[in-house]
Amino acid sequence: MDTEWINVTPENLFQEHLCCIIRSRTPHPGVEAKRQWLRARLQEGHVFRKHRERAAIFIEYAPLESAWVPVTGENYFYLYCLWVASDYKGNGYGRTLMESCLADARAQGKSGICMLGAQKQKAWLSDQSFAKTFGFQIVDTTAQGYELLALSLDGTVPAFAPNAKEGRITAQELTIYYSPQCPYVQQSLQKVQDYCAQNRIPVSLLPVDTLEKAKALPCVFNNYAVFYQGTFETVNLLDIAALQRLLRK
Repeated sequence: MDTEWINVTPENLFQEHLCCIIRSRTPHPGVEAKRQWLRARLQEGHVFRKHRERAAIFIEYAPLESAWVPVTGENYFYLYCLWVASDYKGNGYGRTLMESCLADARAQGKSGICMLGAQKQKAWLSDQSFAKTFGFQIVDTTAQGYELLALSLDGTVPAFAPNAKEGRITAQELTIYYSPQCPYVQQSLQKVQDYCAQNRIPVSLLPVDTLEKAKALPCVFNNYAVFYQGTFETVNLLDIAALQRLLRK
């Protein structure tokens, strides 16, 4: 990689901007939680590659075996997120980042790269139409409209774990599974918690804080998953408007 790009490492983790558009002059709890989560993940082969600018231009991926998602397969990379802020689009940054991930996969003899998609593009998932221009194809689906996309280098394909296709839990109250991987998660949870407390709405916020929990989830997951009335609803982070729409169901 040239000097335009930086790989986050254990040595620079606490100095580098983590590329999300949170612009806090003081330590932000979501960003600091992300740093702590990354601290352990970097030792497992997790990659966070970013532009030198303090902007949301980055890619994040990990070996599928240690990726916190209910996806099964061998020798794949799981692409959590590829993001280029709108102000920086048109410079080829997204292509450069995807090509760097593909180069890593080939250099390490990986079988391919996979990522979470959906029949209808979700706001908090990477652009699947862009991924398809590289050859990503749908290799598995769920009844809830989510898709597993893969770019295979050897003909093998990963799959959703059977539990990821369940889409049901016994609890009827609003239930959110989450990990600290995304810096926005904490502020979304706080808004949900405050709204539910003010309106006396039962809510359960369940941390996914181990690989084992992530692999066993009863739904697809990238770092956040919402259930209501026992049914899986979305991987999108909830704001108040989205929460109100959900509760009206």
